[in-house]
Amino acid sequence: MLFLPNSEGHRPGGSNIVANAQTFVGWHHELMGIVKRLFARKPIEAVAPERGMPPRPLDVKLYGGSYDLEVVGESHYQEALWRVVGGRTTDRVRVEVEAVLVAENDNAYDPNAISVWIDGMKVGYLAREDAESYRPGLLALQAREAMSIGLRGVVVGGGIREDGPGFLGVWMLHDPADFGIAALVPPPAAVLRGSMRTGLTEALLTDEEDDSYDLSWLECLPNDPIAAIGRLRQLLEHDPDPIDRHFMFCELEERLYRSRDAFESALAEYDAACSRHDAEMDGIRDALLAKFGKVPLLETYRQMVIRQQKARNWSAAVWWAERGLALYGQNAARPEATEDLEKRRATYVAKLSAAEKANGPARPAATKPAGKRTDETLRCEGCGSSFVRPTARGRKPRYCPSCR
Repeated sequence: MLFLPNSEGHRPGGSNIVANAQTFVGWHHELMGIVKRLFARKPIEAVAPERGMPPRPLDVKLYGGSYDLEVVGESHYQEALWRVVGGRTTDRVRVEVEAVLVAENDNAYDPNAISVWIDGMKVGYLAREDAESYRPGLLALQAREAMSIGLRGVVVGGGIREDGPGFLGVWMLHDPADFGIAALVPPPAAVLRGSMRTGLTEALLTDEEDDSYDLSWLECLPNDPIAAIGRLRQLLEHDPDPIDRHFMFCELEERLYRSRDAFESALAEYDAACSRHDAEMDGIRDALLAKFGKVPLLETYRQMVIRQQKARNWSAAVWWAERGLALYGQNAARPEATEDLEKRRATYVAKLSAAEKANGPARPAATKPAGKRTDETLRCEGCGSSFVRPTARGRKPRYCPSCR
């Protein structure tokens, strides 16, 4: 037991015990107060939620549909997306998710911004033009449901590509009508005039009844050509259906050509897209033939023929014309398409013949007379034997033919 000395320096005793006990308690409290002030940690300040973060707990009304809704900016939220799918992997992933749309009120860059959240983490935004269109409908839905609005979707991507690990992206499914937006509806068959052209209209008309392909992505392409180019490239990374891919390539080529004055590499990228399209065209032709019973207009080949004509590359122009004719065969939906390519091919072949006559027959390349052969003797580091080989420049072999 601890005793404190009294004012006279003696141990307490008798009636002084109570008084000294009270003194001890007061001294103890004062000492502990000093210790707490010296060593106590500062209280942890509450972390303000990220801008635009949805409230918690979050009540969500989930909507769905068959139309894609684009999410942009996922490249800035890859860490969050990898957490959503359960961690990084070198395999390709596809995980179904429920995404929440949050209309931000304090976004300095876009007053109509709508962010996309999964599992309490921001993973991207709606494209600017989509946010402007969808925000009034989103706010109306929130007011009507008295809760946040979510959409079913999927996180896809990953894997290893030539340039490194693949990014993850987000796709959401919705019905534009839920947000007060009219979906693009193809014209009825009664208003179609003439025979089949590219086949796109016919494909749209039978899209719902034919599950072999799905052209709903067309309605959700951004209006801006540059944004649409990026979106179409994303679609081509994931969609394996040949009919879908054919029309995706057609849309990509059309927008790249239209953007030739917008950025310097547009025409080079257009040529590359046409070459990729052609590389898949045998399978696409079979799918189109099975779908329509004939091959619709293949605009790629006429345009590439014209491109080569402008460059006066007659050999390439002939190649593209003959390739298009081979794909049409006897099944062209529009005979004038093959007639056009045949006329162009004949013109280019004539130009090649004229050039050959003007330049004369090609002379064989001059060859340098062979000099006298010399040999050199080397020793094998493996078996120690000597071997002979023709004298040559560069690093000498260390082993004989038997030991290699």
